[in-house]
Amino acid sequence: MRHFYLPLLLILFFGTCGRAQQEIPGSKTDPPTSNKVKALVGGTLIDGFGGTPLRNSVILIEGERIKAVGTRAEVPIPAGAEIISTEGMSVLPGLWDMHVHLMINGHSDYGYWDSVMPPYLEEIIMPASAKQLLMAGVTSARDLGGPLRESLSVRDRINKGELLGPTLYVSGPFLQYAPYPGTEDFRWAVQSVAEARAKVNQLADAGVDCIKVVDQDQIPLDAFMALVDQAHRRGLTVVAHSHRPEEIRRGLQAGVDCFEHTGLSSAPGYPEDILEMIRERTAQMNLGPLYWTPTVEGLYNYEYTRDNPEALDNDCWHEGLTPEIIEDIRASLHRPGQLPYFQLTPIRRPTLERKVKELRDAGVVLLVGTDSGIPMKFHCQSTWNELDVWTNEFDIPSMYTIKAATYWPAKMMGVDKDYGTVSAGKFADIIAVKGDVLRHIALLQGVDMVMKHGKVVRAPRPLKGE
Repeated sequence: MRHFYLPLLLILFFGTCGRAQQEIPGSKTDPPTSNKVKALVGGTLIDGFGGTPLRNSVILIEGERIKAVGTRAEVPIPAGAEIISTEGMSVLPGLWDMHVHLMINGHSDYGYWDSVMPPYLEEIIMPASAKQLLMAGVTSARDLGGPLRESLSVRDRINKGELLGPTLYVSGPFLQYAPYPGTEDFRWAVQSVAEARAKVNQLADAGVDCIKVVDQDQIPLDAFMALVDQAHRRGLTVVAHSHRPEEIRRGLQAGVDCFEHTGLSSAPGYPEDILEMIRERTAQMNLGPLYWTPTVEGLYNYEYTRDNPEALDNDCWHEGLTPEIIEDIRASLHRPGQLPYFQLTPIRRPTLERKVKELRDAGVVLLVGTDSGIPMKFHCQSTWNELDVWTNEFDIPSMYTIKAATYWPAKMMGVDKDYGTVSAGKFADIIAVKGDVLRHIALLQGVDMVMKHGKVVRAPRPLKGE
């Protein structure tokens, strides 16, 4: 493993970050964004609601929001509008990734990363992760597990236009019975009712968007129940791991809002009592949907990536990182077939499709999330790979998959009035890709246009009049 000298890295970074910051569109050095109407014209619109796509579409955008949506015959284009051609493209809402880790970037050695990289999280690593997601068409993301100050700082700087990245919903530190050694900055202990309520209040007062819980089967039951109750009192959703059967049972008993991962290691499926608990919960319409983010692509694609490592050479994951960090990540992946993280994966992989099917059949609403940032999984690649596995390997309809990456995440986070679909009044978070994405969902690996809040941050061609 190559270790670089931290002072040298700081000199290299801070010697260039001032110039880079000035180049970020939407930064405070840029002139105010014009409210001139933009018109996306000619594409096939998949609006996120799951209905029949709208051909020859027109989307009018004024400022940050969508003003009108319809066909070319229905929506007149105002004189002087800035026209962006989407002819021959699929147009859809910006994607959501409901399980990312901005603080990690594919490095294989967590112990090394967690001991060396914390000084660079706020200014280099997390901003780089965020930008890579946005350039891949991910305009909203849920960051689950990270140091509190750095997570809030990056989220808020993106919202102010100082950094390029998706709209972030952050949990801050994981809550669990006891932090793993060396992770105390982003894993907080919860061992009693009083501590559960206090830690949730501390996070809520700081301004997090959700609460992330792991190893909840180790937390005293009364403390875990208090944790979920206090989060709901503070208006926060609770996201919980589902690695072990008792984690799921306790999560369902406490009223967790969303489970993460298929879990259960190499077991072929979920115990029948758990499936019955899930069916009982999903039958209660008054409680709303039970959400689940299976995060399968990292495991499902490991063996292919191990044997065909060309994706590791794609330099999209270099964006925003220093040469030293890039080389450190690359060196950690030198022998992908020997990574301890994935040694059980060949046994786990055949169980993934069955578990996802069991969840769907039990009535859960699946959400697209990736665990992006885990070894060999880069923020510029993970999301489209998740959609591809769902559609092309698990035979989940492409429209269902897209809705799980657009409409349902916004609904789950309680922001569906502003996000999740291409419809009048919502923020103009829109992507476009050449070709028919419903037939060839892997086209999303090369998104041609990314618009966030009405501003094109990735353009397929020069805009008319420029």
